[in-house]
Amino acid sequence: MKQRVTVLGSTGSIGVNTLDVMARHPDRFEVFALSAATQVDTLLAQCVRFQPRYAVMVSESHARLLAEKIKANQLAVEVLWAPDALEMIASHEQVDTVMAAIVGAAGLAPCMAAARTGKRLLLANKEALVVGGDVFMQAVQQGGAQLLPIDSEHSAVFQSLPEDPATWAQRVEKIILTASGGPFRTRDLASLRQVTPDEACAHPNWVMGRKISVDSATMMNKALEVIEAKYLFGLAPGQIEVVIHPQSIIHSMVQYRDASVVAQLGTPDMRVPIAYGLAWPDRIASGAKALDFRALATMTFEVPDYQRFPGLALAWEVLGAPMGTTAVLNAANEVAVAAFLEKRIRFDQIHDVNRATLDTVTASEVGGIGDLLALDAQARDAAGRITRHLDA
Repeated sequence: MKQRVTVLGSTGSIGVNTLDVMARHPDRFEVFALSAATQVDTLLAQCVRFQPRYAVMVSESHARLLAEKIKANQLAVEVLWAPDALEMIASHEQVDTVMAAIVGAAGLAPCMAAARTGKRLLLANKEALVVGGDVFMQAVQQGGAQLLPIDSEHSAVFQSLPEDPATWAQRVEKIILTASGGPFRTRDLASLRQVTPDEACAHPNWVMGRKISVDSATMMNKALEVIEAKYLFGLAPGQIEVVIHPQSIIHSMVQYRDASVVAQLGTPDMRVPIAYGLAWPDRIASGAKALDFRALATMTFEVPDYQRFPGLALAWEVLGAPMGTTAVLNAANEVAVAAFLEKRIRFDQIHDVNRATLDTVTASEVGGIGDLLALDAQARDAAGRITRHLDA
């Protein structure tokens, strides 16, 4: 029986790659629902090709435009836009698997819905765990969901861990997340003030959306991945290490108690972890090129420079703070990155916004998703004020 899949964020790079992998295996997968924010024509083309039952857009105006085009193409696709539409297609009784590829905290609610209803949840949205933390993991456990990481680093760790999670605490010494270092790994520090959005988005190894590309340039993406790893694998923050590996061949590693290290290697192609998540525990063709070890010139490793990447250290700081502080950091960073991409603040001021927001907003008692979303809104408001002050 085919696996019925909802792809949240189908027009982004993860969503497009997910559909590419699925199209290679029509006997195993079928698209149940797709969602997008604003890319009407891209979503229309996906509907034409994959014939989903539902297509969801964030706003009514975009949904109406898509609906008109769906009708003109005589497609049997129902277009939705209501606030809870994403949660509906993530938790629908006919859905087996949900690819969660919506960027930012906006993806938390549908991820929670998928978790509560016991879906196979392929998590490409690291913010769901960064914001949701223990609340999100409780929903996964209570719903009986199967949570599989799609970030290349976390997928690599998962592939390198023992099959039985009950043995992880006894056998694992630490996990080592690799980072490319982004486009400014060797750039003169004084020149970071002049970085443009286009420069920040020009990643040397990976093709990604603009927000995550900026996060890679600041290494805030790695800070978020440290937080995500803590919740995914149940390790103490001190058991998570980051090393810079510019070639992006080793995607991450697990060091065991006996000092042996198991690593996952591959070309920098997101279709590999996507295919692994879709087919787990099987292995299927991803469409990615295999490594040619004869052509590999060298692999190098460096200790992160916290003067160049000050945001990375915030990961361990917020993990040691009250629950909800990780949500404050995530919200601040989303606001700061948006301001940079709109050229309202400088690249080097992204960290200033994050630091000042953490100093301004204190996480109070968190009892559920409502508290987390309220804290997220409070942090965004504070970060917005800080950003406007810098802009002035």
